[in-house]
Amino acid sequence: MKQTGAAPSAATTWAMLLPLVVAFAVFTIVPLSSSLVMSLHRGSGTTPLHFVGLANYRFLIADRGFWLAALNTTAFTLAFLLLEVPLCLALASGLRSGYAHGRSLVRFALLCPYFIGPVYASILFAAMLDARHGLVNRFLSFLSQRPVELPFLTDPRLSLVSMLVVSLWLGVGFGSLYLAAAMQAIRRELYDSANVDGAGMWGCFWHITLPSVRPMLAFLTLVGTIQAFQLFELPYVLFGGPGPSGAGMTVVMYLYGVGFEAGDFGYASAVGWGIVAVLSILLLLQYRLLRGLIK
Repeated sequence: MKQTGAAPSAATTWAMLLPLVVAFAVFTIVPLSSSLVMSLHRGSGTTPLHFVGLANYRFLIADRGFWLAALNTTAFTLAFLLLEVPLCLALASGLRSGYAHGRSLVRFALLCPYFIGPVYASILFAAMLDARHGLVNRFLSFLSQRPVELPFLTDPRLSLVSMLVVSLWLGVGFGSLYLAAAMQAIRRELYDSANVDGAGMWGCFWHITLPSVRPMLAFLTLVGTIQAFQLFELPYVLFGGPGPSGAGMTVVMYLYGVGFEAGDFGYASAVGWGIVAVLSILLLLQYRLLRGLIK
């Protein structure tokens, strides 16, 4: 076979990679290195930094505020994943089935909340979940024929429910489209053979559909965990702060409060690396638990 062209030289290859390498160094390596160095100092943006070694990390280990935020974030992450994955599976199965009419319109409707963003969604749901004038309580009052004023935004026990509702509304549609795409790759012959053997709808789902989409389920679980630990705008706008009794405080919101409200950038950098450590441990545990799913 005639060779169509010579391989690019090393100089050409590095010339093409240089913009990416420079961008990665400027926007990733330099900020990470700066935050690591700053975490070993104490001071604000208006005062000189003083080297304190690992004092910020020792304080972080004993900081109850940080661990409360980490506990809130972990509880939200677990609840979100336990609800998101079954809902995504149900919606994706409905999209794939022949019973779903107007599937293009349904896909568009499921994708729309993802483009709205957490800030606008939080403003929208803050109005809907208002105790006295919110649409949700008005609807519940109509059903019960008596006034209902559930404090979705002011009760610590309901704050997690409020965050979950908004987060699921934003994320379930996008995840279901990922799973629907994975289901489209399953060969139809497998279902035909299973139906001939009398497997039925549930048998096909448990023995064909679910094993085939396991890598995508593992992907959605890992991505959902990362997104949950980045939660900031949603509770900050929904509750106007950390929420009732700090129930809406997340680790990123705590970092924001320490760094930009209290002005302690050194300790805020240590909090950021603490978040990296906690998230890395959780992702490692998830990877070990889900390792069999992605094979």
